[in-house]
Parts: sequence; structure tokens; C-alpha cells
Amino acid sequence: MTYSLPIETDRLTLRRYLDTDYDDLLKLQSNPDVTRFLLYDPKTPEQVQESLAGRLADVPMDTDGQALTVAVILRETGRHVGEVTLFVRNAEHRGGELGFVFHPEFHGRGFAAEASIEVLRLGFEELGMHRIIGRLDAANSSSANLLERLGMRHEATFVKNEFLKGRWTDEAVFAMLAEEWDKRS
Repeated sequence: MTYSLPIETDRLTLRRYLDTDYDDLLKLQSNPDVTRFLLYDPKTPEQVQESLAGRLADVPMDTDGQALTVAVILRETGRHVGEVTLFVRNAEHRGGELGFVFHPEFHGRGFAAEASIEVLRLGFEELGMHRIIGRLDAANSSSANLLERLGMRHEATFVKNEFLKGRWTDEAVFAMLAEEWDKRS
């Protein structure tokens, strides 16, 4: 499977990470407000360096567990506003997972939706995925609302499914099929 980057939208550029994105990634991954609903706690500079190294690698997206994370850049200013990730959940069954993380100062402006729709397009149209899901802490209503705006349907909520950051959390799962992607308006 192949895919093309960068992707340009009206307001954004979605591109591979660069070595020079370290400071922006550190700002994102070390912020407790950002990591509140994520699977990891705020990261140290060394951990962010490891994260960046993984984002710099060329990923063919043909094996379970691979992930393509794109930096989301505001075209007008060149500022890093966040990132969107597409994971290969099951290569044999062409299943993927969408994830997104944005700097709090850019919330509420539609950047996450604008970038995520392009990553869904990449997954369905360029990589030929059959199904893409979004998983999140059920308490994260903002992200749940975004997944619904993207056209993903709420399929399940697993009660006290994961023990994260010292407490049991509920996990919500949203999904979209390629045929639903093709029929969206």
C-alpha cells in the first residue's frame, strides 16, 4: 500500500514529522492537560525524543501495529497545532484506528476535524482500509463529539475496561466502514 504526503487543506498542511519538530512535540506530550485522556502520562524530554524518532521513520502501513503520525501545521503561520495518527490494527482484515492530539490553544477551531477527515480519506482511499475505529476514554466527550462529526458511529462502551492512571476507566469505541465513507455527503 502507498500513500502520499504532504496533504494540503484550506488551512492546514499534514506532513511527516521533522527533527525540528522536537520542541512542538515536547510541548504537546509533556502537557498534563493534553495527556489527561491519553494512555501515557506527561513525557520527559528523553521520552519525547524517542517518540519523535518513531514519527520520523518511514512506515509502509502493511503490518499490524504500524502507525503513521502526521504533524498538523497551520498553513498561515507555520505553527504546529497537533497530530493525527492512523494505526494498522489488523492488516489481514484491513482494519485501522484513528487518533488525534492537539495543542489546547487550538481547540474549538475545527483543526482536528479538518485534519482527521484527511487521515480517514488516506486510510480508506489510499490504503484500502475496510474499517477504521476510534477508541477513547468515555469521559472524553469532546473527542467523542468529534468522532461523531466525522461520521463515525458509536458502537460500544466497555465499562471499567482499563485501569489507567490509578483508576478504572470506561472505553468508548466508534467506527466507520469503507462503504460508509463512500456514501457520506
